[in-house]
Amino acid sequence: MNCDRFRTVFISDAHLGSRGCNAEVLLSFLKSIDTQTLYLVGDIVDFWRLQSRSYWPSSHNEVVRRILTMVRRGTRVIFVPGNHDEAVRSYVGMNFGGIEIQMQDVHRCLDGRRLLVTHGDQYDLVVMHSRLLSKIGSSAYELLIRFNFLYNRYRRWRGKPYWSLSQYMKSRVKKACTFISNFEDTLIQEAKEKGLDGVVCGHIHHPSHVNEDGFTYLNCGDWIENCTAVVESESGHLSLLHATYFAPKITNDETEKDPMSSAQMASSFICPTREFSGEALTGLKNLDATKN
Repeated sequence: MNCDRFRTVFISDAHLGSRGCNAEVLLSFLKSIDTQTLYLVGDIVDFWRLQSRSYWPSSHNEVVRRILTMVRRGTRVIFVPGNHDEAVRSYVGMNFGGIEIQMQDVHRCLDGRRLLVTHGDQYDLVVMHSRLLSKIGSSAYELLIRFNFLYNRYRRWRGKPYWSLSQYMKSRVKKACTFISNFEDTLIQEAKEKGLDGVVCGHIHHPSHVNEDGFTYLNCGDWIENCTAVVESESGHLSLLHATYFAPKITNDETEKDPMSSAQMASSFICPTREFSGEALTGLKNLDATKN
C-alpha cells in the first residue's frame, strides 16, 4: 500500500471509548500515512465516558494497535494528554510501549520554527475551575452528536448533504464564538511569552490554521465530526488536512452508519473504566503482541 509521507503528524480529540468517535476513519488515515513523528495531542481516549459505561468496540482497539505498530516500525510517538485522558498525566516523563508521555512539548520544524504542542485544556477556565460543569457539557455534546446523526439521517432521506448542528451553534452563538477567539488568543500569547513561533493544540474541536505576523496557530480539530489532522510535509510545510483527502470512500461510508451503535463490544483490549492503572499502561506495551 502506498503511503503519504510526512515529517510530522499531529492528531487530537479522537475520544476513543465514546460513541461519537469515527474510529474507522481514523484507522484508515493512520494506515495511509508514513511519518517520522506522530503527536497525540490529547483526548485520544475518553476516560470520562468510560467511567460511566464500558464501550470499546473492535475498531477502537484497532486504532491503538495501529499506533503501536507505527512505533514498532520506527515512528516516534509523543502523547500529550488532555482533560479526558488526564489520568495519563500521572505518568508524564515515562515511556510505555515506545510512546513518550509529555505534559507539553516543543516541536522544531524543518525550517527551524519552534511550536508549542499542548492539548489546551489548561487554558480553558471552565475546565480549570468547574470540573463538574465541564463533564456536564461533555455529556451534552455527546447527546448533541446523537441528535445530529438522527437529523442527518432525515436529511439524507430528503437528498440533502450532511449538516453539523454543533458547528452551526458554534458559529451562531456569540458566547461560543467569543470562547473560541479567547482560547486562541490565550494560547498564542502563551507561546509568544515562551519565545516560540507557533502553537499546535486541540481541545475545542475547531480545526484552524492561522498565520499572522510570522506566528502560526494550528488546531488539530477532532475525529468525531471534522476528522482532521495537522501535518508537516517532508519539506517542512505545515497544513491542516481532512481525512477525505486520503480516504474519501471510508469517510463517506461512515456517515451512513449510526455512531451510537454498540455492536462488536467484545475486544481483546481491556480498557480501564474507573481509573488508569499502572497495569493498564504496562499492558499497552504488549497490546500488539497478538496481532500485526
